Amino acid sequence: MSFIRNILNSRSQEDGNFFLQLKEILGFKPRTKSFYIKAFTHRSMNLKDDLGNAVNYERLEFVGDAMLSSVIAAYLFEEVPHGDEGYLTKMRSKIVSREHLNKLGEELGLIDLVQSRIPTSNFGDNIHGNLFEALVGAIYLDKGYNTCEKFIFKRVINPHVDIETLEGRVISYKSLLIEWCQKEKNTFDYQVYEDTGNDELKHFSVKLTINDKVVSKARATSKKKAEEKASKRAFFAFQNEITKLH
Repeated sequence: MSFIRNILNSRSQEDGNFFLQLKEILGFKPRTKSFYIKAFTHRSMNLKDDLGNAVNYERLEFVGDAMLSSVIAAYLFEEVPHGDEGYLTKMRSKIVSREHLNKLGEELGLIDLVQSRIPTSNFGDNIHGNLFEALVGAIYLDKGYNTCEKFIFKRVINPHVDIETLEGRVISYKSLLIEWCQKEKNTFDYQVYEDTGNDELKHFSVKLTINDKVVSKARATSKKKAEEKASKRAFFAFQNEITKLH
């Protein structure tokens, strides 16, 4: 407990506005402040508690992810009585997609609250979603299920979830394109190579071929992003054919 008190005192001295900003986001006053301190502590701080356990937001991400899935699953079950298991699973995946969670975390400005030894400009986009999940986990541990559910409705479901819009949202253009190729017996290949160019950050370029013909190219800071970008461009080139199967 002495360690937690030191962390709280240190955080209060460094940033007197931390809990004021947090209260604005939450809509209520935190009860156990140590959960929220941990939710915004990056592993680069290399902090440990009195028992030698790491103090950062990563374990809270696990709790937050489970809570988001639970609340949203229950919401979809009630809201879409005609949806079968596959439909409900797909819809939940769209709501809690990494892209969507990143946008939520960014909208709330959560990165402004994080403690890190790494400049925030060096973080990738996923930091926003990671912090959002950690915050949800902290709320659950601090206030329980009902308060956590209310927060998820306030920040996720009410402002952002529209069933009809979600039905038309594509989670992964790559998965959609591969599914179409397999159904139509089209051959496909993603040729990925490192492409640093004149950029400070390492980039990767992708050339996507379908039936031995190059249909799209893309470039991004990771292989996964480059493949997704190339897939999205290919999707729009074959949109009419692909959408016939869905």
